[in-house]
Amino acid sequence: MSSARKRRGSIYAGLQQLGATTSPPTSPAAAVLERVPNPHPRKVYLARFAAPEFTSLCPITGQPDFAHLVIDYAPARWLVESKSLKLYLGSFRNHGAFHEDCTLAIADRLVEFLRPRWLRIGGYWYPRGGMPIDVFWQTARPPAGLWLPDQGVPPYRGRG
Repeated sequence: MSSARKRRGSIYAGLQQLGATTSPPTSPAAAVLERVPNPHPRKVYLARFAAPEFTSLCPITGQPDFAHLVIDYAPARWLVESKSLKLYLGSFRNHGAFHEDCTLAIADRLVEFLRPRWLRIGGYWYPRGGMPIDVFWQTARPPAGLWLPDQGVPPYRGRG
């Protein structure tokens, strides 16, 4: 039975990318995020996505920038479908923007799309010009009772 046929009539019926050959989006604006209903909307829990090989381009020089992104969110009604998130994050590969802009644009899009109880993003950027730039943002204080582990990314230490 095909995966599309299995999904018909399920909460996953509207997904277009999962289980299908999907071309990488040409830009963050062209990327399609997909979501599914949260099967546990009353529970307060954390979902984490780590992208240790995130890339974008410097908008001035066109040189590549690299980051380790950690996205934590407490879902409400919706969960982000992980393949669509992977493709969205990959769409930054040829996108020129400063570290702060990339990090906050990702957070803004996820908050607007998912309307989570809470979301935080840590952008741990590798050095540019000899200086690492880390960008952190969250929607508000974490909900009461949310288990919030450390993001697990050590500070940049170079060769030392």
